[in-house]
Amino acid sequence: MGRAFEFRKARKMKRWSTMAKTFTRIGKDIVIAVKEGGPDPASNSRLRAIIQNAKAANMPKANVESAIKRASSKDQEDYKEIVLEGYGLHGVAVLVECTTDNNNRTVANVRSYFSKTGGSLGTNGMLDFIFERKCIFKVGNKEGLDMEELELELIDFGVDDIFVDEETGLINIYGEFKSYGDIQKYLEENDFEIDSSGFERIPLDTKTLSEEDSAEVDKLLEKLEEDDDVQNVYHNMVLAD
Repeated sequence: MGRAFEFRKARKMKRWSTMAKTFTRIGKDIVIAVKEGGPDPASNSRLRAIIQNAKAANMPKANVESAIKRASSKDQEDYKEIVLEGYGLHGVAVLVECTTDNNNRTVANVRSYFSKTGGSLGTNGMLDFIFERKCIFKVGNKEGLDMEELELELIDFGVDDIFVDEETGLINIYGEFKSYGDIQKYLEENDFEIDSSGFERIPLDTKTLSEEDSAEVDKLLEKLEEDDDVQNVYHNMVLAD
């Protein structure tokens, strides 16, 4: 497959926020999953995956159970997932995934962040040629596992790349966006321990900036991350060597 370098490099282009923000993000994911498929993880594969992510993020079990209970309540507001796209300074492409109960508020806030930092919010789909959406699974390694055999077997399930993360020891599996369910089913049926899973936007084209210029773009990224409606922020900026 030969794309491991691209994926390893691209992982660093996703901005992760604080633990508190991560718990909030997972809580919203739980609401959406429960609203769509019910509160039972056994029959709701999306909720099952989110619970795995919560565990990987060290989110207390009590918090997860509370979020599922709240999501099951008729009083719980519905959330809508939206994607906003634009350009920051120096032509850096920025894609923002949001989960909101007020679309107008979220769009207005994100637009203001772009404007105040010298960028501009664009139209939906304008960055499709820059970002490719992939699903990713991080699973525990097995003793005696033949990575080449696993890779060959997973190709039929839509997997693009697979490698062992040297820092965590976990197997990272990247696949086509539409293949998420098939890959999840294969891993569960073959007793792989899924540490976390989800989706990422992989930049197909990058913008190399100096440290000084990248610091200017960081002002936009930081404002976006501070917004409670923002779930994930992706960009195609890399620092010059």
